[in-house]
Amino acid sequence: MDDTLYGTRDKRGNWKPNKLPKRAPVFVWPVQPRAFLLWLLGYLKYHSLSAAVALVAWVYLTPPLETMREFSVGWVSLILVRNAALALLVYGGLHTVLYIQRRQQTEFKYNAKWPDTDNPTFLFGSQTAENVFWTMCSGVPVWTAYEVLTWWMFANGYIRYTDFRTQPSYLIMLMLLVPMWYVLHFYVIHRLIHVGPLYHIIHKVHHNNVNPGPWSGLSMHTFEHIVYFSSVLIYFVVPSNPLHAMFALMEAALSPARGHAGFDRIAIDDGKYINNCTYFHYLHHKYFEVNYGTQLIPLDEWFGTAHDGSPEADEAMYSRLKAKKYARRA
Repeated sequence: MDDTLYGTRDKRGNWKPNKLPKRAPVFVWPVQPRAFLLWLLGYLKYHSLSAAVALVAWVYLTPPLETMREFSVGWVSLILVRNAALALLVYGGLHTVLYIQRRQQTEFKYNAKWPDTDNPTFLFGSQTAENVFWTMCSGVPVWTAYEVLTWWMFANGYIRYTDFRTQPSYLIMLMLLVPMWYVLHFYVIHRLIHVGPLYHIIHKVHHNNVNPGPWSGLSMHTFEHIVYFSSVLIYFVVPSNPLHAMFALMEAALSPARGHAGFDRIAIDDGKYINNCTYFHYLHHKYFEVNYGTQLIPLDEWFGTAHDGSPEADEAMYSRLKAKKYARRA
């Protein structure tokens, strides 16, 4: 497929989609019923994989709650191995297809360059090697620690267990809101770690990936992993079912692979592609001080930090940064 049918390439070979990011219809007024329904179907489809993985993991790959009333090497190790395997499958799978086999070469790739292999900015000089290190040696253990604590809390009655059989409507609605909470929490902690010292000490590890790939998604400083996965703590106080916490953890742990893939569309067959819709976050890696959240909740629009890739957005960004610079000098 000719990717220029869906976007344009600049003289450096970098690709930009013709369809620029825009806010979700749920936050558009007046209400657009048809657009909202189409968006809702897309919302359910986009998050269905994380939900399905969470369900399978909870039913088949997690010990019974009564087993987890006491910490033990056995069940904790089982969860750690399961999470490591999922990370290797999702992050490693996308990386293999897109960056090792290069099945679609640079078709629909935002940045025409491939990951750095001889750059002293990265551990071992390799962008991918550093990304794998932070993901597997920090991200997976922190993710697992939150999960282990969550199951121990549920097993001992420290978190109120709510059954789908007794409150199905409430729990289904809460399940639909899991991604919304994830996005809100992500925006808040993301803005926080972009502040001065916190950025240089913590978040810079992630932002070394100006040209991100799948493994970049969870490549973060350990402290950032701790605050990032803390989104699950809301289910310690909101009446919920363990499946909500599992869905929240899977969403946080696995969705960054797709969000940092570096491709707007991913080939699944000859002439067939999945629309990845990650240009909004790619622009954050490219420009640094825009698009701290996602399109799901238009927080960046409300706080004046949105960038949709257009020349007008470029002008607005440079004007804002210039004003900010003068304000600091005053």
